[in-house]
Amino acid sequence: MSKAKIVRRDFLKTMLAGIPALSLDWNSFPRGDRPAGGAGRSGRVAAGESWDAVIIGAGLGGLSCAAGFARQGFKPLVLEQHTIPGGYATTFKRPGGFVFDASLHSTGVGERGGIPNLIDGFPEITDIEFVPHKVLYRAIFPDYDIRVPHKDVDGYIKLLIERFPEEKAGIEGLFQTMRGLVSDLNRYQSAGGQVNMANFPKEFPYLVKCFNSTWGTVLDSHLKDPKLKAVVSELWGYFGLPPSKLASLYYILPLMGYLEGGGYYPVGRSQKISDALRRFIEERGGKVLLGTRVESILVKEHAAYGVKTADGTEYLGRVVVSNANAYDTVHKMMDEAEYLKTYLARMDTFTASLSSFQVFLGLKKDLVAEAGIQDTEIFYETGYDHEESYRQALNGEVEKGGFGLTLYDNLYKGYSPEGKNTLSIITLQGYDPWKKYEADYLARKKDAYRAEKDRMADILIKKVEDALLPGLGKAIEVREVATPLTNVRYTSNYRGAIYGWDQTLDNSEPRRLPHKTPVKNLYLAGAWTRPGGGYGAVIPSGLQCFAEIMEEWKKEK
Repeated sequence: MSKAKIVRRDFLKTMLAGIPALSLDWNSFPRGDRPAGGAGRSGRVAAGESWDAVIIGAGLGGLSCAAGFARQGFKPLVLEQHTIPGGYATTFKRPGGFVFDASLHSTGVGERGGIPNLIDGFPEITDIEFVPHKVLYRAIFPDYDIRVPHKDVDGYIKLLIERFPEEKAGIEGLFQTMRGLVSDLNRYQSAGGQVNMANFPKEFPYLVKCFNSTWGTVLDSHLKDPKLKAVVSELWGYFGLPPSKLASLYYILPLMGYLEGGGYYPVGRSQKISDALRRFIEERGGKVLLGTRVESILVKEHAAYGVKTADGTEYLGRVVVSNANAYDTVHKMMDEAEYLKTYLARMDTFTASLSSFQVFLGLKKDLVAEAGIQDTEIFYETGYDHEESYRQALNGEVEKGGFGLTLYDNLYKGYSPEGKNTLSIITLQGYDPWKKYEADYLARKKDAYRAEKDRMADILIKKVEDALLPGLGKAIEVREVATPLTNVRYTSNYRGAIYGWDQTLDNSEPRRLPHKTPVKNLYLAGAWTRPGGGYGAVIPSGLQCFAEIMEEWKKEK
């Protein structure tokens, strides 16, 4: 069978289901009969009370899904183990007036009237101000120090050609492929899948080229210089896999959106987004119940009908949506192993993404201004081999690798107390180096664990001090360190993953784990399902999940 026929058979039969529509048709969805207001934030939640949707987890995927139900007049209940909503989109306070963002460094946003304040899907939310990164990001390599311009793809192309003139044709060809992929996908979505199958490879050449290729394969088809390949692949850390393993769609589409649309940060930090979604839900009659851990999903005859929390309370719903990690959802929250045998077998072929190691620092002086650094997002590399960097991350070898540095005070004035700095140092990290501390950590025996995390933190602080911020060690007023075990503690994500399942070819659109599960009325939302991990994917994931449920409910009428 020819390659073109294989492409048509495999790709065309599943692409429309795997790739979401450009926008939701809210008017076509069923409407609930709940008036705005309803229970409200101060309303009580009665045991046994029935809800239109019970949602496990108040990460951004769970909150956006619940907000979809609430916007449509239905009554959602969100149950969150933590005392604040948001999952990774949260903040924490420390003495000295410091407020640290748990994860966010930069994200893409929409615009309303030219103002970047749009949370996609919720035009009613207008009170979040996003500020741009003046430089999208800065990448420092042994031979190159590159500042990628904000919202200027042609400027970035010109910058690359200036530094790698012998690769001019390859650079232009690579960006033509990336722009072509975006164009092909937009045209395909606009056509609603109604295209001439016989001419598909000719009419959508970039989609055909990229959909079943890794980013490394696409890169190799255009560029030769390994240093240039490393430079244009610098954001691989945003997706958790090196070029040889990362599905090209998961690099190209977000990258082009980021280069074209720019990078932003919310005034008030990521908690502002989570709080806005919670408020949106509760103002429309839904409820976000914090400090409430779901232990099990109630299932009868292979159909979900509610959940039971750690204190034994049952909450019933027409559907259950899990924004908890997919592994625990199906392995620990219900006893359906035999029924889900095929589903579990496929899931067992996936691997959880990397976790993270972060050092949060509050400085007692404005060291960033003293150093004259105006960048906000800096990636520092010790070499050009991202495959080796990935191996180092898996093994927790912080001595050898680079780091990411976010200087929040360069985003907007007043981020830190006057005359001080807030910054974070991050490196991706596997879970295995921390697994040996897991039992003691959970038993609150943390001496060995603390010694190891402090050792790693000291190394990263010294690296930043030597490379960018002289005097950093003596300027520290507040220091907090978060490891993969910290991620498990606060989010319960399997292996402390920050991107859900690895975004490999076998788990990318249109083959990525779907929202709908084989258990009737049980759905998934967030990084572990479609479309993928990261801030720019999990909010749409919740909305896509909501939309799929609406389509099911339309059929039931």
